[in-house]
Amino acid sequence: MNETKSPLARLMQLEGDVRVEFLESAALKGNPLGDPSERPVVAYLPPGYDAQGSRRYPVLYCLHGYTGDAAALVGSRPWETNVVQWIDRLVSAKRMPPVILVIVDGFTRLGGSQYVNSIHNGDYATYTVRDVIGHVDKTYRTIAAEGGRAVFGKSSGGFGSLYLSMQYPGTFAAFASHSGDSYFEYAHPISFPPVHRTLEKHGWNIEAFVAHFEGLNKRQPAEYATIEMLGYAAAYSPRSAKAFDLDLPLQRETGELNRAVFDRWLQFDPARMCLEKKAELARLRLRYIDCGRKDEYGLDVGARVMASRMRELGLEVRHEEFDDDHRNVGYRYEISMPALARVLESQ
Repeated sequence: MNETKSPLARLMQLEGDVRVEFLESAALKGNPLGDPSERPVVAYLPPGYDAQGSRRYPVLYCLHGYTGDAAALVGSRPWETNVVQWIDRLVSAKRMPPVILVIVDGFTRLGGSQYVNSIHNGDYATYTVRDVIGHVDKTYRTIAAEGGRAVFGKSSGGFGSLYLSMQYPGTFAAFASHSGDSYFEYAHPISFPPVHRTLEKHGWNIEAFVAHFEGLNKRQPAEYATIEMLGYAAAYSPRSAKAFDLDLPLQRETGELNRAVFDRWLQFDPARMCLEKKAELARLRLRYIDCGRKDEYGLDVGARVMASRMRELGLEVRHEEFDDDHRNVGYRYEISMPALARVLESQ
């Protein structure tokens, strides 16, 4: 039996299997950053999956966080459990129904796409909901309908899960956001001073800073904060389709908040967006939000705000809090993935 499995599945000692294919995406072709339009699509197939059989399976789509990619999510480390190992363990122990798990790759040269369409990054929302889902439905025995799909992720992946569920109704039947970006008034300004100081050192030449960052053997926290801020600007406030032509929510001379640009960022804030998306949220079968109460970005406040606002709209929300920070929170998949799988259609 093990001889029929992929080497990656055997390496992780899975009961199920893992397939890695490569998808050419028209939505990402020719993007200004020069990021590849051919992307890996990682699919976990549960024990008993038969490509020639008649059974069809619901699908959980997993979105990685900022600086992540598909390879990172299948990486295995001692004393830790990655998302593929978690779902294999849960399905094998019959703690959740058998499902297919798909990992979406949304990495960019600036660290991540936020899974939104951008003239600077490429159309990562379209890539996800059209290209990846279309490929998966053609390739595997899926329940190819809204009721057969859920989306989840951590940090920027949690943001993507919220954003795609609200902006593309009819695609997913449920979401789970683990420490997802929200309530931007708290989440982002903490990084603005070190970002301003760092860019000032580079004469506010974004391209020069990116080249410097890429050439470093070891990077300082302020440099990570800066590349991250550029990643957000590429998603939320690109100035044009020219590489590194970005509007930042900071005044160059003083570091003062640039309110006009930050207001553009706030249009993407799930804590605000949910107030205008009652109908889109209402059609979902599960709305799951969690965060640690020690989150370094204050995202626990964002999670509370979102949960409260959704409840004020008359919507049920499963809201969990943990005595934890923003790092290494994959153990929460043990809670969210079974909950998502149970509300999806099954054959």
